[in-house]
Amino acid sequence: MTFEIIGKISAIEKIASTKSIREINRLNKQYGLGKWRKLKGNATVKFANGMICKAEVHWYEAHGIGKRKMKVKRVIEG
Repeated sequence: MTFEIIGKISAIEKIASTKSIREINRLNKQYGLGKWRKLKGNATVKFANGMICKAEVHWYEAHGIGKRKMKVKRVIEG
């Protein structure tokens, strides 16, 4: 599902960090070594079909690498 984040992500929470992330080996191979964290937050998103709604998004982030593999987990309002 293709989407674009509109505005800022709010209510950011850490779900997991380096050793407790299941995909840590793949993240290190694909994007480089870093202190990876899995985060979640709420954002307004615009889907490819034009629908705009508030949703919970999850992503991986490392210092110096940035946000990677962002995905919508659930729609909050819409």
